[in-house]
Amino acid sequence: MTRKRGYRRGYPVAVLIGLEEDRAVLWRVFSNVAKSHVTLTIGGVRSDGRALYSFHEAIVDALRPVLKEGVKSIVVAAPMKTDFAHVFLDHVRKHDAWLVQTKGSNSATFGVLVGFASELHEVADLVKTKAFKDLITSTTSADADRIVDTLEKWLSNEDGARVLYSLREVEDLVYGQWTVGKVRPEYLMLTNEYLLKCKERNRVNRLLQISNNKNVKTVIVDADTPAGNRLTQLGGLVCLARSVRTGSAC
Repeated sequence: MTRKRGYRRGYPVAVLIGLEEDRAVLWRVFSNVAKSHVTLTIGGVRSDGRALYSFHEAIVDALRPVLKEGVKSIVVAAPMKTDFAHVFLDHVRKHDAWLVQTKGSNSATFGVLVGFASELHEVADLVKTKAFKDLITSTTSADADRIVDTLEKWLSNEDGARVLYSLREVEDLVYGQWTVGKVRPEYLMLTNEYLLKCKERNRVNRLLQISNNKNVKTVIVDADTPAGNRLTQLGGLVCLARSVRTGSAC
């Protein structure tokens, strides 16, 4: 039963942050559904600089585990005639610059929307809007371009790097033990078209689930983007792995 629920939600698309006067509600947006991630409240009032700083840092901390999974598109929604979103992004640029560095391995792409995103029905309405869909297309394209830049470097025989294209090879690597002298998967990339049209979709979904559980960064790329076209040229599924040099990775 748990597996079926996971499959219905689809693949991860973005994180949606609904900002209000005294709280932030974070949602994980999948291709088929949005799920609540965490709700954070400000320990004071917005005019209190320390309380606001701690509030924004709590949001960043809540983003960390999702970013490690490979979700790098973040949409910040706030009510009309408020500066909540822009104040938060200013905080990120000043105090958490690693989040917005163009070539940072853990950086993300942010987008801002006007609207409410604190309740499920508000989120359901928001994700259906053209503005939200256009923003997701823009942010995911930027994220995918960064990942494909990494792919091209690895294809150029970067030291200790290995690139896998076969579903069976990727499964063997992800499901195996990553010890010194072997390789550890770091990125698993595939196009949405590959996921939708693959005849062995259950295997692919299981691979995505276990990859997430084992902290392999998984990225679903729109096949119609330049990055998606590059992945399609390589078969639609690519795994980037690197040699394990110290300690036991798994």
